[in-house]
Amino acid sequence: MMNMRVVVYMLGCVASGFFAMAPAAAAYPDKPVRLIMPYPAGGSIDTAGRAVAQKLADHFKQQFVIDNRTGSGGTIGTETAAHAVPDGYTLVIGGTGTLALSPHLHSKLPYDPVRDFTPVTMLIASPYVLVVHPSVAATSVKELVALAKARPGQINYASGGNGSAPHFASEMFNTAAGIKLTHIPYKGSTPAVIDLIGGQVQVMFTGIPSVLANIKTNRVRALAVTGKTRTVALPDVPTVIEAGVPGYVVSPWFGLLAPARTPPAIVATLHRETVKVLRSPALLERFATEGVDPVGDTPEHFAAYIKEEIVKWGKVVKDTGMRLD
Repeated sequence: MMNMRVVVYMLGCVASGFFAMAPAAAAYPDKPVRLIMPYPAGGSIDTAGRAVAQKLADHFKQQFVIDNRTGSGGTIGTETAAHAVPDGYTLVIGGTGTLALSPHLHSKLPYDPVRDFTPVTMLIASPYVLVVHPSVAATSVKELVALAKARPGQINYASGGNGSAPHFASEMFNTAAGIKLTHIPYKGSTPAVIDLIGGQVQVMFTGIPSVLANIKTNRVRALAVTGKTRTVALPDVPTVIEAGVPGYVVSPWFGLLAPARTPPAIVATLHRETVKVLRSPALLERFATEGVDPVGDTPEHFAAYIKEEIVKWGKVVKDTGMRLD
């Protein structure tokens, strides 16, 4: 009877030979990565997300293909990502609207913002800017509030869609200021900004990058930013609190996520390289001039933050009484 040590030795040799002949596991990524962008091209989130994706493509020497899958306040693209194969080759940009607000607005949301995703890192946190068309007879928040009180329901505000973060920022402003601006929803911030410039709508809360050039050329007028402090991009523009609306602070965020059950090694690789990208001098300079703040936290911190935001925005939904279905 063959000695057990010999059997073990022979099996080990066979296994070693097998693995020696097997091709080495391909380094991730070895093919293009699809990055689902649930928002229209040209908006603040899309613009910043594309900048990060391009740098990731440079780092990995592999394409990151942007897939603008829009509609329903970002839920369509987010649902697509939730049901994608968890292999690291489909990623999604998720933010305040799709992850923290939507659970409270839809009775049957087609994804779970916690269960269905593996957070990689928060990319950006930044305030909105409150802008008006030049035809609006208001050069400050106080003047806009006074005008809205004199003409209740007659002044329209645009947003990137029902249930979007700008929609909530506007309704919070209505509540905090005791006014009634009328909501005109669009399919994304880009067409909303176009109509604001054209004068079809009068007021809008939106990301700073999407309107910064138009502010500088006086095609729209900036009245306030929604953060706790002023921003480098618009140093002369006060916060909403400074402008006379106590307690009003909105600082939307968005980040990079993968479908749930994506291998931890892939998530770790994505996190490491994304943080490098966010800390690169070129992006730091660009984001500073656009009034956005790169974050680059850990997957664990981002996951915990999403849960906190779901609770926070649930209270806002309750206070405003909003519901989409």
